[in-house]
Amino acid sequence: MIEYIVMIVGILGSILALVQRDLLKATILTGISGGCIAFLFQILLAPDVALTQAIVGAAIVPVFLAIAIYKTQRVDKDD
Repeated sequence: MIEYIVMIVGILGSILALVQRDLLKATILTGISGGCIAFLFQILLAPDVALTQAIVGAAIVPVFLAIAIYKTQRVDKDD
């Protein structure tokens, strides 16, 4: 039963990340969906894949996205 809840949270996190206008919120939601996938791998008794997914999908990718967002500057056009 918990698998279905985690799947729904992961799918909703992914959908919300796609429709989000604020990039930092989308980055956080990407990390949440990566964490859900890692948890599902752990439930499926694949701890090595779960650990890799947790490190990459829930930690490294959101951090790199947040750094990229922080480093870019917004330029407003004067029309």
